[in-house]
Amino acid sequence: MRAGRGGRGLDVAALALGLAFLYLPMLVLVAYSFNASRLVTVWGGFSTRWYGALLANAPLREAALTSLAVGLVSAGLSTVLGTLAALALARRGGFRGRPLFTGLVHAPMVMPEVATGLSLLLLFVALDLDRGFWTIAIAHATLGLCFVAVVVGARLATLDRALPEAAMDLGAGPLAAFLTVTLPLIAPAVAAGFLLAFALSLDDLVVASFVAGPGATTLPMRLYGQVRLGVTPEINAASTLLVALVTVVVLAASLLARRARPNAPRSIFASGGSG
Repeated sequence: MRAGRGGRGLDVAALALGLAFLYLPMLVLVAYSFNASRLVTVWGGFSTRWYGALLANAPLREAALTSLAVGLVSAGLSTVLGTLAALALARRGGFRGRPLFTGLVHAPMVMPEVATGLSLLLLFVALDLDRGFWTIAIAHATLGLCFVAVVVGARLATLDRALPEAAMDLGAGPLAAFLTVTLPLIAPAVAAGFLLAFALSLDDLVVASFVAGPGATTLPMRLYGQVRLGVTPEINAASTLLVALVTVVVLAASLLARRARPNAPRSIFASGGSG
């Protein structure tokens, strides 16, 4: 019994140290965003002055608006393409080349971001595309669609196939059956995939740095560029707002994903479709 309690204590201590290692720097960042002092390492009292200064900072404000716009566009593209990919993978009986297609859909999840960014840069250069807003959106859609496909695929794996089949037996076409039966049933998973792709887009720095042009700078790129010149309280405030937004979006996506598959395995990687 004592050994069991001792082992449980070690588990709790290891968990506490791991959480502190991950989240303590973020808590320090949030705390110093309310620092009244201009010196980021010297506490001068509680103040929200830097959030007001942040709103007056035109470059950071424009970068934030660019990130939001890129995130919405790329998340929309990711949702459409990822949902279609999940539907293809969930087809009964499969199709020729399914293993290859599955690997291609899931490849961006394990591919190093540097390799992804460089390959997309070479593609855009070969196509003679001007790098800017749309190249960033396309690159982020490439990253996000695989996560959407996994989330939606997990819901499709638990979907009762008799429901859309019954709709088609009653005279509905494949498209009508999908829009009236399948889509409402998988809507929470689709929404969760959209939010997850949106959060990934907001958080990305590496891929965007490769494919961005002079006309489009995202908020992570702007923050990284300013940090190289020195950390200011305004950067702490901007980083705090970014962390808060990403946290809210990820939590909302997690809740929607849990609602979408109440009887499915907890891991979104547990099922990518049924044969």
